Amino acid sequence: MRFVNTPYDDVFRTLINDCSSLIIPLINEVFGERYTGKEKIVFSPNEHFMNRQDGEEGERVSDTSFKIIAGTETKKYHWECQSSADSSMLVRFFEYDTQIALDEGEIKKDVLTVTLPNSAVLFLRCDDVTPDRMKIEIITPGGTVSYPIPVMKSQQYGIGEIFEKGLLFLIPFYIFSHESRFKEYDVDKDKLRELQREYKDITDRTEQLLNAGKISEYTKCTIMDMSNKVLVHIARKYENVMEGVKQVMGGRVLDYEAKRIKNEGIKEGIKEGIKEGIVEGKAAGIVETGVDVGLSDKEILDKLQIKLNISLQMAQEYFSRYGK
Repeated sequence: MRFVNTPYDDVFRTLINDCSSLIIPLINEVFGERYTGKEKIVFSPNEHFMNRQDGEEGERVSDTSFKIIAGTETKKYHWECQSSADSSMLVRFFEYDTQIALDEGEIKKDVLTVTLPNSAVLFLRCDDVTPDRMKIEIITPGGTVSYPIPVMKSQQYGIGEIFEKGLLFLIPFYIFSHESRFKEYDVDKDKLRELQREYKDITDRTEQLLNAGKISEYTKCTIMDMSNKVLVHIARKYENVMEGVKQVMGGRVLDYEAKRIKNEGIKEGIKEGIKEGIVEGKAAGIVETGVDVGLSDKEILDKLQIKLNISLQMAQEYFSRYGK
């Protein structure tokens, strides 16, 4: 059974994959860790195959699972993003967590050892009944064990706290804290201006971090673009709100200025590699090998992108130079 991604899932995963450094402050906040940001983050596959009692094999996709390596210590984490709580969420957590543990289970003699990840959930919406913490309890023949699932509620973080704690990951979801007032903002220009002032504060503070060298242009643009993507979806019925905030945020859309900046950086690295005669030689070798073994054009392009860490456009340029 596959679950359909929402735009919020897409934003969450884009931030995780493209700006992984933003994960560390979240982990510190929720789990009370003291990571500095210099640790290594290693992502694990999100797709997990689960055998059912009826013999069917179902696929589940978790939002993200990864390891943080700090010196000699390694910890596993599993993080989910939810618009709001639902009754099946704990079941999904247990399924994901046990499968993540099994993926790296270790058998020595007659003992299977599995390590469950540290799991947490980010709620984008919350109310009086949204839990502050959840728990999974497992009753086994050897005794009862349990583990907590901490809850982070994005609506509880104001702009000041987001920037003080470095929780920039939450910026694209900040608009959820105003969702209940969209109707007011849409008809009242003064109230809409108040919302715009908040977003002006967000953009100014983000720009200050950029100028201070604390974030890159790529990270800044990604945050802004993901904020716009969330806004377009959540405020699609309120044109004045959507256009008013987009005007302050800059109005860029997904796929996207930040990708261009990153690709330009990659191109500069490729140029240096060309000077050393490294990149072009590798590209020629990949194309030649791919042709020799009968790979399709698309498969060769994919290999070029992955092996050389280049954009599709650059892969196409190399393919046209060294291809059939």
